[in-house]
Amino acid sequence: EVQLVESGGGLVQAGGSLRLSCAASGFTFDDYAIGWFRQAPGKEREGVSCISSSDGSTYYADSVKGRFTISSDNAKNTVYLQMNSLKPEDTAVYYCAAAYYSDYMCPPPNSPGPIQHDFGSWGQGTQVTVSS
Repeated sequence: EVQLVESGGGLVQAGGSLRLSCAASGFTFDDYAIGWFRQAPGKEREGVSCISSSDGSTYYADSVKGRFTISSDNAKNTVYLQMNSLKPEDTAVYYCAAAYYSDYMCPPPNSPGPIQHDFGSWGQGTQVTVSS
């Protein structure tokens, strides 16, 4: 059974940091791209970051570029999202997801970003709240 479990969310003041983890099981982890998405109340889910399995290439949404860093530890089947200089507008439920297909490549920089329909397995989400 494919399973993705996020952790590391919480309440933090603006300017603070959090590190989210996405622990994967039930599939060959290093064959699939992993994406991080977020959904704020009343807003659509958006792709925040992505890491490709084939070459480790990464994608960041403009809103988080320079503040967030995605990384992967294949030995632990875990992808991390280090979030620094957090802003109140980063408040959302954050989800990690695995791509449907093993040949999926994360979008290039300055593109609209990963599309959630390209991702087939999702975690339950972790809440991130940034207070002003």
